[in-house]
Amino acid sequence: MTRSMPRLKVRLAAGVAALAAVLTPVGLVTSADAGQNSTRTSVDAPLIFGHRGASGYRPEHTLASYDLAVRMGADVIEPDLVTTKDHVLVVRHEPNITSTTDVAQHPEFASLQTTKTIDGVTQTGWFTQDFTYAQLQTLRAVERLPDVREHNTILDGRYQIPTLQQVIDFAKRESRIYHRDIGIAPETKHPTYFASIGLPLEPVLVDTLRANRLDKHSADVYVQSFEEANLRALRRTYKLRVHLVQLTSAGPTARPWDHVASGNPETYAQMTTPAGLREIATYADWLGPDKAQVFPLAADGSTGAASPLVRDAHAAGVEVVPYTVRPENQFLPAQDRIGTDPNAYGDVLAEYSALFAAGVDGLFSDTPDLEFAAREDFLGYSYGLDHPEAKVQ
Repeated sequence: MTRSMPRLKVRLAAGVAALAAVLTPVGLVTSADAGQNSTRTSVDAPLIFGHRGASGYRPEHTLASYDLAVRMGADVIEPDLVTTKDHVLVVRHEPNITSTTDVAQHPEFASLQTTKTIDGVTQTGWFTQDFTYAQLQTLRAVERLPDVREHNTILDGRYQIPTLQQVIDFAKRESRIYHRDIGIAPETKHPTYFASIGLPLEPVLVDTLRANRLDKHSADVYVQSFEEANLRALRRTYKLRVHLVQLTSAGPTARPWDHVASGNPETYAQMTTPAGLREIATYADWLGPDKAQVFPLAADGSTGAASPLVRDAHAAGVEVVPYTVRPENQFLPAQDRIGTDPNAYGDVLAEYSALFAAGVDGLFSDTPDLEFAAREDFLGYSYGLDHPEAKVQ
């Protein structure tokens, strides 16, 4: 049966008003106190998903990154899940931690450097599944994109690798502090691969969610996967009741890895047709497409009119949360770039605006404060100088 759910509400009054204004590293003052009009207690609004936290300003997948994301107005924070040798779910972008930790500076782990093939890609480095949790706790996070986010490198070596349980505890604590629900969006990374080496992600994930009383559709939990089989298993075998998010890629021939492994020829492009979306709705609540599937890129890197994807997904009863909006020119459509420096900020507010106007239900963003500012404009809560409540001193 197709799962149809009402569009989620973002509270913009009493709870959110408890957030204090924050000064971001780029000097933009924002406030999560958007609900100054007490007659508007909630509205239909796109959710802000802090992509790996506030990874534009802090090394990704650290509690510091998640903390800043919440203070910048994120509704949901995203931990990518991989596993250790002793089957503890930890938060890293990939099992290969060479570029996200200081492991290369630890001579005691030199012998653990190895070469593995994961989802058809051969890579050399250090991998979480070769470490115990205790060993991983001796490492520290570093900026994954130092050439893009040089300002983040000053924080290299400060933060440990968190576990899923620590992220859950953090979200609960922040929800109490700020009097609003902070959701989590765990992404299961390479589930077919981890199952093949005897370290499946799903049993530990389900047990952890249930131990924390989060296995219910009303919980702000959004479990993601680029694969299909593990989402189906979570819904049908494990009977998990949280929101499930089918991630997809923009490549015309790209397929989920479980499709490749099983010989299933179905591509992401086929999965995002109207018929494919109706099938996704039988096991998932949300679609997480590449933003280029919402606004396809022309040969010159520009975008034009939106595709019918959001409309078709909604017709199938599926919410849409595209990934990932980043402010640097190299990640923006050509028409939104400013200057020629690929790492300089472009007009990211224009991209947010276009995606909001296309009807998305949420957005993954590396800079939640900028998404928050764009959402204020979208909802009519702009506090720029042209706002009627603004006062010229």
